[in-house]
Amino acid sequence: MSASTPLPTKAEILALIAQEVAAAKESGRKPAPLGKRELARAFGIKGSDRAELKRVLRELQEEGALEKRRKSLRGAGSMPTVLVADITGRDRDGDLVAVPNDWDTAELGAAPRILIDLPRKPRPGAPVPGVGNRVLVRIAPADDPDATHAVGRVIKILERQRSRMLGVFHDRSDGGLRVSPVDKKAAAQEWTVPPEFRGEAVDGDLVAIEPIGRGTPFGLQLVRVVERLGSLKSEKAVSMIAIQIHDVPSVFRPEALSEAEAAEAPTLAGREDWRALPLVTIDPPDAKDHDDAVHAEADPAEDNAGGFIVTVAIADVAALVRPGTALDREALDRGNSVYFPDRVVPMLPERISTDLGSLRPQEDRPALAVRMVIGADGRKRRHSFHRVMMRSHAKLNYAQAQQAIDGAPDDTAAPLVEPVLRPLWAAYEATARARDERGPLDLDLPERKILLKPDGTVDRVVVPQRLAAHRLIEEFMILANVAAAEALEAKQQSLIYRVHDEPTIAKLNALSEFLATIGIRLAKGQALRPAQFNGILERVRGSEHEHLVNEVVLRSQAQAEYAAENYGHFGLNLRRYAHFTSPIRRYADLVVHRALIRALGLGSDGLPDFSPAQLGEIAARISAAERRAMAAERETIDRLIAGFLVDKIGATFEGRISGVTRAGLFLKLTETGADGFVPASTLGDEYFRFDEARRAMVGTRSGKAYRLGDIVEAKLLEAAPFAGALRFGLVGPGGRLVRGRTSDGRAGDDKTAGRKTRGRSDSAKAKMMKTRRK
Repeated sequence: MSASTPLPTKAEILALIAQEVAAAKESGRKPAPLGKRELARAFGIKGSDRAELKRVLRELQEEGALEKRRKSLRGAGSMPTVLVADITGRDRDGDLVAVPNDWDTAELGAAPRILIDLPRKPRPGAPVPGVGNRVLVRIAPADDPDATHAVGRVIKILERQRSRMLGVFHDRSDGGLRVSPVDKKAAAQEWTVPPEFRGEAVDGDLVAIEPIGRGTPFGLQLVRVVERLGSLKSEKAVSMIAIQIHDVPSVFRPEALSEAEAAEAPTLAGREDWRALPLVTIDPPDAKDHDDAVHAEADPAEDNAGGFIVTVAIADVAALVRPGTALDREALDRGNSVYFPDRVVPMLPERISTDLGSLRPQEDRPALAVRMVIGADGRKRRHSFHRVMMRSHAKLNYAQAQQAIDGAPDDTAAPLVEPVLRPLWAAYEATARARDERGPLDLDLPERKILLKPDGTVDRVVVPQRLAAHRLIEEFMILANVAAAEALEAKQQSLIYRVHDEPTIAKLNALSEFLATIGIRLAKGQALRPAQFNGILERVRGSEHEHLVNEVVLRSQAQAEYAAENYGHFGLNLRRYAHFTSPIRRYADLVVHRALIRALGLGSDGLPDFSPAQLGEIAARISAAERRAMAAERETIDRLIAGFLVDKIGATFEGRISGVTRAGLFLKLTETGADGFVPASTLGDEYFRFDEARRAMVGTRSGKAYRLGDIVEAKLLEAAPFAGALRFGLVGPGGRLVRGRTSDGRAGDDKTAGRKTRGRSDSAKAKMMKTRRK
């Protein structure tokens, strides 16, 4: 290095990147890409000295100070320009303090503090945020570069977090009134209700409660019932718990319903007439809304011998839900439909989702369609978008379509085999070859489906067969989503992308350490692409480590989200990707439809003049709604399975260790997929040490290890259905529980465990479970 161009320090590199991000936020633009080339130019570094700069940047990534998104570097754990945050309190100066509501502490560390900057002169009548509010915040850099907090300006108050709690009301035979919690985090408690504060609650009701006074150290907290939410003895009771806990909007506003009922089916005016094209829908057998139809045919063009024309037609929801209407506001609040085993909470009212907007067979329906020319090699050569009037020629389910192509068609599918289904399969086989060459992440983690009885309880748990029909629809939808993103970028139209970031260096290092324990070596700090992950998965395919490695690779991945800024989709190995194919159930797709209508001049009902910052706000809201839906769906399944197993206490099950922590082991049962917990204190008559690198609990005396992925026999000891919690004990040789230490220090066995659980209420069981986890 010459004296005139000294190598920048790590602090100077980080400061420059932070300065660019701050300037971009201030001006409302996207941060300029800052990779090795741009940093070298900024610091005047030339020639062989660039190798030294590359070394410093690599060290910063290994230290976790920088993250790489495509070819651009940014500060690790940096917050997006706009995010959803919860106001949790005030600082010593009385200023409001918030934290991001979806911060991944495992990946990014402790959640940052956001100091809320309130305007000195708020607009008359504007709501003022306070402690307990959930808000949409635009982040700006703090004045002090050494500050430990960020500064945010509230864009919108989204909802008020409830200070009330939810529980199950119990009218006991001894005259006592109690409420047991339905939240695992509060499962160590039980509350007492004075008779004068029971309201209209009856035994078995789900109720909302508020504390009375501060409680005492020696007695149960006194509470009042503030709302009766329904009986847990009714159907759909379990999903009702998740809806209430997560504030999932489940009742449409009257004005939204009025607009939906008044909606009229669009006419052929301004649309191409595609009603003669034999498009078909292929969906699950219980689907009520059909928002995508497909068609394929051999391309007659001489310059595309062996190629295909694939058409994907999507319900034109944008023609029915206009920007700024009550229906639109309702859809944005919901963000997406939420799917429970016993019900669906739709994003749009049924008048739109299952009637006017659904591609019903043999009925005229408006659609936004993409026609894609596919080469014989399976690669998309070009595409075009059309606003059409279509007519689905048949409604098929996946198994029905698969059976037809396999030679056993039913009466509905038989006439479609040669003219419709075989061309679809031929086009799919070509695109599948191109997909394999692209090399998206190929995890093999089968999903289970809960089948219910008429009364809403679990009948059985099944693993649906993964058919070629599923993969066909999935591949065509991916192609259509890519085409939508490419079309909008070509027109320089802002949009909302579906993005999936690369794994962080910290997660890759942890993965490398784990793989080393099973004999797979990776260079520490090595950047992995999906193809390298697939190579790892292929090495363990068919081995005892297959399921375990699939789980660990999954946990090393970032979470997909929506963003106005494109940084690609790592898992699909795509540079640009946007959700376009499900506007009935996802608001992001509706935004993309409107963007296409505007960019391609397909009508007057396109996307309004939204800035990238405004689209970023929408992306943050619908990403939060997606995470809310996932949590609600997962907890509902936990509660249903716990209720299914409550009368099987004492039974032995085969399970796989799905998580290892200092507190104990998490199990996933082989048959049902139920998740449960084995406290560390019960693992044996010795101290078990948590070995993070090996993902194992290891006995300090015997060396016996319980590792992530191990298959074990476990006896169900406790079940708390309303909390969705299960506690197990491991079974050793002879079918007896492994002897451990109970919470009071005494040696325990299966007999004492059985006595402790017999006759306990859900809340008492949950309380014991949480005590032992501590």
